[in-house]
Amino acid sequence: MCKLEVNIQSSPKYYPIFINNRDINTLYSEILEYLEGKNYIVVISKKVYQLYANILNFPKEKMFVLKDGEKEKNIKNYTRILDFALKSHLTRNDAIIAIGGGVVGDLAGFAASTYMRGINYIQVPTTLLACTDSSVGGKTAINTVYGKNLVGSFYQPSAVFINVNFLKTLDKRQFKSGMGEVVKYAFIEKSCQCDDDLNLMNFLNENSQKIMDKDILTLADLIKMCIKLKISVVNQDEKEKGLRKILNYGHTYGHAVETITNFSKYTHGECVVSGILFAINMAFKMGKIDKEYKFLSEDLISKFDFPRIPQFDKNKIINIMRADKKAGSDYLTFILPTSYAQVETFKFEPDKISF
Repeated sequence: MCKLEVNIQSSPKYYPIFINNRDINTLYSEILEYLEGKNYIVVISKKVYQLYANILNFPKEKMFVLKDGEKEKNIKNYTRILDFALKSHLTRNDAIIAIGGGVVGDLAGFAASTYMRGINYIQVPTTLLACTDSSVGGKTAINTVYGKNLVGSFYQPSAVFINVNFLKTLDKRQFKSGMGEVVKYAFIEKSCQCDDDLNLMNFLNENSQKIMDKDILTLADLIKMCIKLKISVVNQDEKEKGLRKILNYGHTYGHAVETITNFSKYTHGECVVSGILFAINMAFKMGKIDKEYKFLSEDLISKFDFPRIPQFDKNKIINIMRADKKAGSDYLTFILPTSYAQVETFKFEPDKISF
């Protein structure tokens, strides 16, 4: 078992992240031991419930089963979780446990952040995307018809339990969706200011086949690398005042694609990759990167066989991006590559953006 720690500099916020490949049936006792007798409810993905409910062994009366899909991250389900917590008599000292992918984690975390003005919550990510990114860092949110994650909070979990064995049953498309966030970390590594030189881009190039074959030990190493990079950023900038903005590489355009397709046609990771390719081309046109690095970046992306997303109407995409949380009244913010594994923040007037 590997244990990493989040220790945010600006406030006394600390929590452990446990990464292991033990039998999944040990998770119940691990979490209950950590809770030390506190009451709890479990918000669990429907797919995970169908596959693992009997193995996880949580009492069924404590489980709130959430349908799968980005569209479920809405205010109606947020309210239903709060009602379930109230009916379960959770107090301010108790906990909400999120078992599933990013949708479950974001929604349950947002509910936990507002229930009685904030109670404990534990992240148990079961997708590659959640294991490598969304389960750590405290971003919680719901979607609206105006865009993705526009209603939410920064609220750190009490602990994160990552069991790599969940990934064995993850379907191919969702696994590759997680790889969208993973390659993002490769492109921003040097900007993360991590004490360790991880060489994630080299690791991905050298181990692409093992990763796609779901070699458990390789995946454990991969998750550890990504989490180390995220911890480095979050410890320095919890609430996205500066450095943490780099984690949005590929997301400004990617979120717009998710919104314009009603969160149903493409996965989050697929849209992030589309956004990364958009940023690479944008940076190349501006002379921020050379032809060699553009080729190197696109070659790495090609190793994971992401689907190509067609371009959408420029004006529609720009109107959606105007609602992005990082946008100002008269500019849009993009994270663009500037050199090997490095990115920077740039601001553009909407009519100056070329597609």
